[in-house]
Amino acid sequence: MKKVVLPVITMLVLIGVWQAVCDLFGIQTYTLPSPWDIAVTMYRDSAILLDHARATFGLALEGLGLGLVFGIVVAVVLHIVPFLREAFAPLLVLSQNIPLIALGPLLMIWFGFGLTPKLILLVLVCFFPVALSVLVGLGQAEPHLREYLGMIGASRWEKLKRLEFPASLSYLFSGLRIAATYVVSSAIVAEWLGASKGIGFYLKLKFNGFDQSAVFGSVVCIVGLSFLFYYSVVVAERLIIRWKPKPRDDWKGASA
Repeated sequence: MKKVVLPVITMLVLIGVWQAVCDLFGIQTYTLPSPWDIAVTMYRDSAILLDHARATFGLALEGLGLGLVFGIVVAVVLHIVPFLREAFAPLLVLSQNIPLIALGPLLMIWFGFGLTPKLILLVLVCFFPVALSVLVGLGQAEPHLREYLGMIGASRWEKLKRLEFPASLSYLFSGLRIAATYVVSSAIVAEWLGASKGIGFYLKLKFNGFDQSAVFGSVVCIVGLSFLFYYSVVVAERLIIRWKPKPRDDWKGASA
């Protein structure tokens, strides 16, 4: 309960201070809208926001799913073929140093203004933390078990399927949590650059129209979607990895 109640109380206090500052100092809405103004605007545009949120959710979900599959495949290939790992590891890091705002227009020039460039952009964002985490996890399998499987004649595929990949699942979800954190904001960038619907498209319209309350409302939607993706991964991890040992409180025994 402390992990839930304390953050909620802190957030409510900050919102109350924000509202009080706007009321006491008479801050104009076009400069800094109050939480009440934002809530009223979101209620007014609730149907439109819901439609745009569905579009962003679908885009982010497709990008995260493709990034997950692509990241696992890349990690497995690089793990099996060490030569490729040495050759392509620098390129993986390089792919994450290209700004999305610069890469997005190039992808739209090459692939048009449809869904393809947006998905490519999201896959590039999501696959790297997944691929890196799985690649590290595949090398963390118990050496004695690997030797035992070799002694009983297990093939390379059997070792990967029965030992190495299950051992990498906790690493996989660590990378997936990072990818889920960034996928929504990356989808917003893709929609901002070129789209006909989505929270990014709505944000761009309201920003150009100087509707600051709607801009803050779109930010609230973005944060909500990001939380939804992140905690969905957390729940999936708890449901799938049931053998993960609970951390021991050794420091309590030491202090006793």
